[in-house]
Amino acid sequence: MDALSILLDRSIDTITREDAERLLSEKKPEELRAYCGYEPSGPVHFGHLITLLKLKQLQEAGFKITVLWADYHAWLNRKGDWETIHEWAGSWERVFKRLGLDKADYVLGSSFQRNAAYMDDVLTLSLHTTVHRGLRSMEMIARDFEHARVSQIIYPLMQVADIKYLNVDIALGGIEQRKVHALGREIIHHIQDKPFIAIHTPLLTSLTGEGKMSSSKPETHISLTDTPEDVKRKIHRAYAPIGQLEGNPIVELVEHIILPWRGEIIIQRDEKYGGTVRYTRAEDFKKAYAERDLHPADVKPAVADALIKLIQTASEA
Repeated sequence: MDALSILLDRSIDTITREDAERLLSEKKPEELRAYCGYEPSGPVHFGHLITLLKLKQLQEAGFKITVLWADYHAWLNRKGDWETIHEWAGSWERVFKRLGLDKADYVLGSSFQRNAAYMDDVLTLSLHTTVHRGLRSMEMIARDFEHARVSQIIYPLMQVADIKYLNVDIALGGIEQRKVHALGREIIHHIQDKPFIAIHTPLLTSLTGEGKMSSSKPETHISLTDTPEDVKRKIHRAYAPIGQLEGNPIVELVEHIILPWRGEIIIQRDEKYGGTVRYTRAEDFKKAYAERDLHPADVKPAVADALIKLIQTASEA
């Protein structure tokens, strides 16, 4: 996959597509830097592997990659104390490297965010951002949004300043980051002349079928520290309506995790139910599921098996 195809992949949201095309017409991938920031709270779960895969694709296309361990952001978002957050950051870095993101620069946010010039820029951005706009940008990110703290309005302004201090051209995140990046594109000119583009990957629906997978809610996700028994139990209980694609975490795991990372899913069935089938394309799998040629009771064991193998790969690499 070439650089432009990666940035304009139909599975992701790009702000804006025209800017991405212009950027790659002016510079080579090796002249560009892409980054993604992560709040290191709880173990890495399969939802994180969507942005990780996109970073790997960008790395393979020649882009310079930065991974930001957003310790200050996690703290401001009330995701844990400093010691716990830093322990998770170390754990996440080991996992990311084992899964192939071995050429990236890994940066701890607090290593530069305490700088006086950085804080001057954050305060400058605050002069140009209304409370309403700052809070609205955090709608899908802030913990306990209905009782948001002032710290959670500082959060998006720091995220915009990070783009300057990491000297990045491309900001990558899940679709929940879109409003922060949209705000950033409007106000970043107050602290630097260089614009940036933003690309956003899909989120995985919670295993319960409500909301998205969350590191702080183990029942919503499969983590890379779950045992085979944990995986089987969670997948067995997962929300998976017959024939329904939208909001179905089992279908999403096949489309966004299993097929991109493993290249196939093999679903074993009794001959009277159609026998064993193999899918390598999400479109074919989704069509069969939507037409009820595949039953959740047959798909779930195959999903559990594939996720267990991925966990083993991550731990053995």
